[in-house]
Amino acid sequence: MRGTMMTSPLTLFSILERAGRYFPAVEVASRRPDRSLHRSNWGEVYRRSRALAAGLLAAGLRRGDRVATLCWNHSAHVEAYFGVPAAGGVVHTLNLRLSADELTLICRHAGDRFLIVDDILLPVLEKFRECAPFERVWVVRTCTEPLPPGWHDFEELLARGSDGFHYPHVDENDAAAMCYTSGTTGQPKGVAYSHRALVLHSLAISLADGFGLCQRDSSLVIVPMFHANCWGLPQSAALVGTKMVLPGPYLDPQSLLELIDGEQCTYAAGVPTIWMGIAELLEKHPGRWSIPKGFRATSGGAATPESLLRRCDVLGIELRSSWGMTEMTPAGTTSFLKSTLSLPEAERMRVRSMAGLPFPLVETRVVTPLGEAPWDGKTTGELQVRGPFVAASYYNFPEADDRWTEDGWFRTGDVAAIDSEGYVRIADRTKDVIKSGGEWISSVALENALMGHPGVKEAAVIGVPHPKWLERPLAVIVKAVEGDDDAALRRELTDHLAARFAKWQLPDAFVFVEAIPRTSVGKFQKIRLREQFKDWKW
Repeated sequence: MRGTMMTSPLTLFSILERAGRYFPAVEVASRRPDRSLHRSNWGEVYRRSRALAAGLLAAGLRRGDRVATLCWNHSAHVEAYFGVPAAGGVVHTLNLRLSADELTLICRHAGDRFLIVDDILLPVLEKFRECAPFERVWVVRTCTEPLPPGWHDFEELLARGSDGFHYPHVDENDAAAMCYTSGTTGQPKGVAYSHRALVLHSLAISLADGFGLCQRDSSLVIVPMFHANCWGLPQSAALVGTKMVLPGPYLDPQSLLELIDGEQCTYAAGVPTIWMGIAELLEKHPGRWSIPKGFRATSGGAATPESLLRRCDVLGIELRSSWGMTEMTPAGTTSFLKSTLSLPEAERMRVRSMAGLPFPLVETRVVTPLGEAPWDGKTTGELQVRGPFVAASYYNFPEADDRWTEDGWFRTGDVAAIDSEGYVRIADRTKDVIKSGGEWISSVALENALMGHPGVKEAAVIGVPHPKWLERPLAVIVKAVEGDDDAALRRELTDHLAARFAKWQLPDAFVFVEAIPRTSVGKFQKIRLREQFKDWKW
């Protein structure tokens, strides 16, 4: 027997229409390069997104054409998130922190036809413009400087849109957006998100036990819109009609705290290093900024140390861990405590620092090297996922088909365990786990423990070649206080770790540095550390 329900397609059109119809007066505030705030609203975003779609169609956009963006977080970028798919195109966000060669490779592989770029990022574009495939470039202008020859004003493109715009026919499985992986494990690979995947992802992350955005929130979107679909926050914000606060190019802790205070933000999302910086500033200047009561935050992109969760608790920030991948649209799990769990405080904190429970519609399993799928919370293996907003392939990259199993699961490349309650604990990336004398050592576990010591500001642990044990762990440390004695701190850190780890798991050496290199999205760049210390002498 077949069901008798309607089969309305799941498209971003419905989310845009909902925002424009029900929440037109709700603000979308963006910080400009001159630090002033530009105040728009969902009604304006709705009108301008439709005008952008009409303008792109008038400019010759065809169904499935890629329109790249090279922009910071601001309202015009939100308009591109919705306006390009509204025209039947695919919005492709370019990571503005990548090198010119990487940007060239990505935009050529994607076949980007058009580009929307911030005027303050024209120097970035100049470095690869001659090698790029763009037929036409539109510039989002914040200054009065004349445009370079051959480039066009974004506002002129919108002016070409007519009031009689009608959405083109699209299938819910058509691509609406595209992102490329960061390339930390090889060549960057493109993921094309369908309308259907984006709608389902938006519904899943909006739930109270997900990111929990609601209409009454004032949401600070720190996550870069140029990376990993901005964790789905623009689509979710439009779906529920929340106020969006967009920081533009200013992502330093003080600028973010000014927005949290000034716009009375009740929710924010960013990587752990963002929250470390904010916590440090709040601790140094108590009372300088007002954090709204009940302020909630999501931490993702890297493991969230237990020490950071404790600091945020004291500061009145309800920080929640999350895990995901570009290939998952990108949210996969988030960690909250079930009502049925009765745990001591130390155990509760451990659970909160985990990747957590899968979002609705996402399935997870851990597969050991023997191909079994244990569910005991102790056996670690490769984490695999599947679901309606998990990628089924990479865009035009058949060489990577081995990332999917024969029975349809995506191989994440993470080493993990799943306990009897369903909580996912990420032990490491397969490329970062340290193999010493035939035994595995989790670099993530060591890093989290090290960052729980008051003398440590940041810590990264890498495996360094060893003549006897194959690899041994080396800890790279940024001290919390520059003047601390190195030898004394080494002894303290060894004793600190010895209480939690077996002797053979402890780092054999500690190196103190001024800063740990980061990727373009704020993660520790261990590949550079491994290169830097590849000739380490034990």
